[in-house]
Amino acid sequence: MKISKAEVLHVADLARLEIGDADVDRFAGQIGTILDYVDTLKQVDTTGVAATSHAITLTNAFREDVEAGHLDPETALANAPEQEDGVFLVPKVI
Repeated sequence: MKISKAEVLHVADLARLEIGDADVDRFAGQIGTILDYVDTLKQVDTTGVAATSHAITLTNAFREDVEAGHLDPETALANAPEQEDGVFLVPKVI
C-alpha cells in the first residue's frame, strides 16, 4: 500500500513530531511496507479461531482481603529515622 508524503506529514503533525524533508520519503516507504504486511495478514483464514486479548493465558494472583489489626505506635515508628511525640518527623516541604 502506497502512502503519500502528505499523509506522513499529516500523521507526524497529529503526533506533534517534526520530520525533516529527507526523512519523509524513508518513512513513507517504511509505513507502506508495514501496511502491505498488515494486508497480507488480513488474508489469513481465521475461521474458527477464538479471539484473544493476550498471547498467553493470564490469571490475577489476588489474595483474599483479610481484616487484620493495626500496628501499635511503637512498632510503626521502630525504624523511623526521626520521630517525635508518636509521629514521623519529615522535612518541611513548601
